[in-house]
Amino acid sequence: MEEIVNKVKESGLINLDLAKYQLTESIQLIDIADQLWNGLVLKEKDFRAWIKENDWTTYEGKAVLVFCSADAIVPTWAYMLVTSSLQPYARTIHMGKKEELEKILVKQLIQQTDLAPMKDGRVIIKGCSDHPYPDYAMACLVEHLQPVVKSIMYGEPCSTVPIFKRK
Repeated sequence: MEEIVNKVKESGLINLDLAKYQLTESIQLIDIADQLWNGLVLKEKDFRAWIKENDWTTYEGKAVLVFCSADAIVPTWAYMLVTSSLQPYARTIHMGKKEELEKILVKQLIQQTDLAPMKDGRVIIKGCSDHPYPDYAMACLVEHLQPVVKSIMYGEPCSTVPIFKRK
């Protein structure tokens, strides 16, 4: 009987799965709407008192999203005060939408990938994934990998689409 040979394994292809870049940390939320007077206006004196009394150490090492869920005009200085208070503690701070921060965190995960084992390698980025931002994550992977790898393909080892090949 003839031995079965795994040609994909012997080919030296490096398989990357987007599942490796799933967010596992929870994002801490700070909704400035909670500090609005009558849900409409931010009073500087009250806001500064909240800034002073809040225990910012609870955000130590965390990703924090600061936003306002109310339909109110929040002065820029309010976001600046929150950022200034979080800065010594939070790992990253973002103003805006949760999806934006999630994408930033995905890019950070990708940029932490050690490229040394992939130097001059032939990389396949797995096609099927339940990643919440597959297009974004794949674009970030290409951006991160392309300077060091020999080629990038998309799909499965038995059926790939060429993306990049160093000349």
